[in-house]
Amino acid sequence: MADYKGIEYLRRKLDTKQTRVNVRYKYYEMKNSVQDMSSIMPERFRYLSGVLGWCAKAVDTLADRIQFDEFANDEFNFNEIFAGNNRDIFIDSAVLSALISSCSFAYIHADSSGYPRLQVIDGANATGIIDPVTNMLTEGYAVLERDDNSQAAVEAYFVAGRTDIYRSGRLTDSILNAAPYALLVPLINRPDAKRPFGHSRISRACMSYTQTALRTLKRSEVSAEFYSFPQKYVLGLSEEAEFNNRMATISSFLSFEKDEDGDRPVLGQFQQQSMTPYNEQLRTIASLFAGETGLTLDDLGFSSENPSSVEAIKASHENLRLTARKAQRTFGSGLLNIGYLSACVRDKYTYDRQAFSDVKPLWLPIFEPDASALSGVGDAILKINQAVPDYLGARNIKALTGIESDGK
Repeated sequence: MADYKGIEYLRRKLDTKQTRVNVRYKYYEMKNSVQDMSSIMPERFRYLSGVLGWCAKAVDTLADRIQFDEFANDEFNFNEIFAGNNRDIFIDSAVLSALISSCSFAYIHADSSGYPRLQVIDGANATGIIDPVTNMLTEGYAVLERDDNSQAAVEAYFVAGRTDIYRSGRLTDSILNAAPYALLVPLINRPDAKRPFGHSRISRACMSYTQTALRTLKRSEVSAEFYSFPQKYVLGLSEEAEFNNRMATISSFLSFEKDEDGDRPVLGQFQQQSMTPYNEQLRTIASLFAGETGLTLDDLGFSSENPSSVEAIKASHENLRLTARKAQRTFGSGLLNIGYLSACVRDKYTYDRQAFSDVKPLWLPIFEPDASALSGVGDAILKINQAVPDYLGARNIKALTGIESDGK
């Protein structure tokens, strides 16, 4: 029998990771609070807490570029398994959650007919012990349902060949299967040797820049009061004169008469506050955020040029393209693992993982070409096939253009 850590160990492990994941979801959902460091902010303005969607933009821009197509050399009918589980929604949800929390999980279980069913669980509700070679879990734990107080109501503990279901902390069911790994499969964003469960798209730098930008917006909101209504002053007003500050509004006229000596007060206005420093600071922070995430200032709402061509957009998003390509490779490995274990559940047979080595995940182009770019792609395909006959076929052309042939 394998030396397992046990469900209690994995519960504690999840507790240590849950807070970090929830913080990143707050930034994605724009529910994060502003850390006010000002000691001179008027008390009546401290309640202001603006929102900024840069973190959500960084995640969504990458997630929208990652579009799964199908499995090639699909001898074990992976495409059928995913198609029977709302493939588009399932994969998009798993990818989005993995980008936010660094890792999402696919919970595999069989329905009443024995067909595998797939469910996405975010990184705040699942964890496990990972096999560094296969990136599958030798042991896993997931919270399937929570009560109104966010306490675990239904839990699942996964080991090779068995899934245990706990309700209110008590073991209520133990389900056997033919899978050689836990039926909780991680989908990981940017894993490495030190952090096998990957890195979040919402990095510490992204959160820091967002906080700085929110404080800048808050200061500009307060300064807008002085920008809209410049402060005025009165010099030489008699001590016996009656003066109401509240009457000094835009639509009011003030009357000051001379005193017995013929003197009258002098009215003045302080220099009007400028919003330019705040705009420049916000633009600088946006540049730092764009550099961190591979976006452009146009993506963050700072329009700089006329509408660009597809090639210009691709050139300005080169870092984003490389990040998306990296994500496709790692997510493709996770999808293969999901298909592999699902096939074991479906066929009630423990397959050797090497039998699936020819199955390849295919993705749609990260940047789809426009009409003018298609002409150049067509010329290139024609020249390549003239040099090497039939080198590029329908599948290669679809990978380049995203256009599927009507031919059989």
